[in-house]
Amino acid sequence: MSALTPDILGKLKSSVGDGGWIEDTAGKAPYLTDERDLFHGQTELVLRPNNAKAVADIVTICSQANIGIVPQGGNTGYCGGSIPAPDGSEIVVSLTRLNRIREIDALNNTMTVEAGCVLADIQSAAQDADRMFPLSLGAEGSCQIGGNLATNAGGVQVLRYGNARDMVLGLEVVLPDGRMLDGLRALRKDNTGYDLKQLFLGAEGTLGIITAAVLKLYPQPREVITIFSTLPDAEAAVSLLARLRSGAAGSVTAFEILNRACLELVKEHIDGARDPFNQPHDTYALIEISATHQDSGIRETAETVLTEALEAGEALDAVIAESSQQGDDLWRLRETIPEAQKRAGGCIKHDVSIPVSKVAEFIDQATQRAGQDIEDVRIISFGHIGDGNIHFNLTQPVGGNAEIFQAHAERLSPAIHDIAVGLGGSFSAEHGIGVLKKPELERYKSAVEQDLMAIIKGAIDPKNIMNPGKIVTGKS
Repeated sequence: MSALTPDILGKLKSSVGDGGWIEDTAGKAPYLTDERDLFHGQTELVLRPNNAKAVADIVTICSQANIGIVPQGGNTGYCGGSIPAPDGSEIVVSLTRLNRIREIDALNNTMTVEAGCVLADIQSAAQDADRMFPLSLGAEGSCQIGGNLATNAGGVQVLRYGNARDMVLGLEVVLPDGRMLDGLRALRKDNTGYDLKQLFLGAEGTLGIITAAVLKLYPQPREVITIFSTLPDAEAAVSLLARLRSGAAGSVTAFEILNRACLELVKEHIDGARDPFNQPHDTYALIEISATHQDSGIRETAETVLTEALEAGEALDAVIAESSQQGDDLWRLRETIPEAQKRAGGCIKHDVSIPVSKVAEFIDQATQRAGQDIEDVRIISFGHIGDGNIHFNLTQPVGGNAEIFQAHAERLSPAIHDIAVGLGGSFSAEHGIGVLKKPELERYKSAVEQDLMAIIKGAIDPKNIMNPGKIVTGKS
């Protein structure tokens, strides 16, 4: 990479105009540290363009000068993918000011949005149009859609609607040479060669900067049933999910699992959190069933299936929310787990994907392995069991030292990932690769897969200026 000379810095500032750049230490600080405080970078300049042309101008300047670019959305990622290098040789391009909703076409069930739109704002705009955008994450109040798409975010409704890439019809992307790829087509059928947008979904900004997207919208649910159930173990959760999917067909929107330690942590650190049951249980399931019309019969179906599950021993007890507020309270127990972990001290996170049929086996093996390594470790196991995505997280023992505890990750995390991969799973489900998991990608991906990724990177970004050092190094 080349040096950031005063001349280049001046051109970059001019490309975004007054108010579009930050160079003071205090102003840059929020852009240089990740959500988990694991990665810390430096930069001479943070740029905040407010339109796609300005992004293209920035990239053109950097391409000509051979300057590295780190695109950044809401900076809520867990793997360091949006943090610049410590040597300060790269610039940060924040998409926060690209926050306009360009169009909502309710009849076509589409919405065209800019990359800096906050996910919760997109959800709200869809609701105002009597539609729904189903991507839902714990960080939806601050994460941005560009980052969601760049990391192929998952969330709680993958079971019914798929990952982020499944909710996209078209993209606008600034390429590494500054050219604009205008693919903002609101078509569900466009069989005209390579599906180029898929190259950039999940690429974490290493092939280009997503500046806008056409998103799929769906009918607004008119009836939503939220259930919180106690289970004997994780294996029963898999059986209950199969029973629900058979009995309620495509109405099952979400199926989350969490262990007792999750609930205890939330009760300890989140104000107002309470256990819906009088007695503690080892395993819990949070279930959502929805329909697009009132009086759909889904509550009766849910009650019938739950009765069968209780009789079969798959469920031990269950509560059904009687209001939307009660439903929100139940979801809060699940959605605040990451915040509770953050407040509890040192944490080691594993975001793995397992075939649904083998989720219980993974949890058993991983729990045993973690206990062998760390005495009194608190195992915080939860996730989207409907699609096999388990967050097998570890929290430091009560009174322990966070730094000493987190040092265990170097040895323990590969062992946990080995268990996942050995069961036919993946070491990364929805949080991406970034810097944190790049060694794991090199360890688990075949030589052919790594070679193809390097060829694609080298062909599209031959100068390796787009988010350098993340995921893969290019091959020209």
